[in-house]
This record gives sequence, C-alpha cells and structure tokens, in this order.
Amino acid sequence: MELWDIYNAKKKPTGRTMKRNDWCLKDGEYHLTVLGVITRPDGKYLITKRVMTKAWAAGWWEVSGGAAQAGESSYEAVLREVREETGLDVSGAEGGYVFTYKRENPGEGDNYFVDVYRFTMNIKEEDLHLQTEETDGYMFASKEQIEAFAKEGIFLHYDSIKQVFK
Repeated sequence: MELWDIYNAKKKPTGRTMKRNDWCLKDGEYHLTVLGVITRPDGKYLITKRVMTKAWAAGWWEVSGGAAQAGESSYEAVLREVREETGLDVSGAEGGYVFTYKRENPGEGDNYFVDVYRFTMNIKEEDLHLQTEETDGYMFASKEQIEAFAKEGIFLHYDSIKQVFK
C-alpha cells in the first residue's frame, strides 16, 4: 500500500500520511507531486502519451511525474518517477528544481503542490525504456508542438507549467 505525506498550506509535512488516491484531505491540507521536464540540448522535449486505460486524461500527452511517497523528498520523487516512466537516470543531468505551484480542489479532498523540475541531457531513443502501464508512446517535441497539443486540449498541466518550456 502506497502512502503519501500530508502537508500544510506552507508546504511543511504535518507528520500524518494518507493512502494513495484516498482523497481525504481537508481544506488547507495537501499532498506533494512532481513533474520532470526533460529537454535535449537541441531544444526538443521528451513527452509521453498516456495509456488509453487511464481513468483520467487517457491518450493525452504529458511530461513524467507523479506523487511523492511518504518520507520521500521532492527530488527523490522526481528521480524515481522519471526513471520508472522513461528508464532515464536524470540524477547527473544539468538543471533541477524550477518552481512550485499549488492546486486546490475545495471539498474534493485532493489538494496538492506540484514541484516542477527541468533537466537537460543528451537522450537517444535506445536510452528510453517506457513503462507500458503508464505510457503509450513518446516523442521529442518542439515547444511549438507542445503548444499545439495544448491548444487541442490534449497536453496535461500545460497552463500550469508552460513557463518551463521557455
């Protein structure tokens, strides 16, 4: 059973945990998620397509990410999520933490912080080992291609993270 730490409005751990996807958070309580934007030196971004079996946003494009597990730092979580979803080890890559945004869903029990990271590294297709339970393909996309997916409404989190693509 996966547990997530519960944070207060100042992004400090409360010492309590919740079960994954339990959506029991009160207003003013949050869990922590991370996104790892990976770019190559040529300016292309690695994006993945969500599997069609996902309950939410199936078939949409996204960057790697997910929830931090209980006791896991934000940085540890982004390294793990990127490695699980793409097979890439970004621990030695240039870059790192860029910014945090907060999403509040009053009355739904699902409030969260999102720590956004950007890493730059040379990636070849043979370096990728996609997690087939999560991803249904990938592409190295230009900023313009990502913006086009966003305009179509098929790029997850774009409005919240678009500044990372500058």
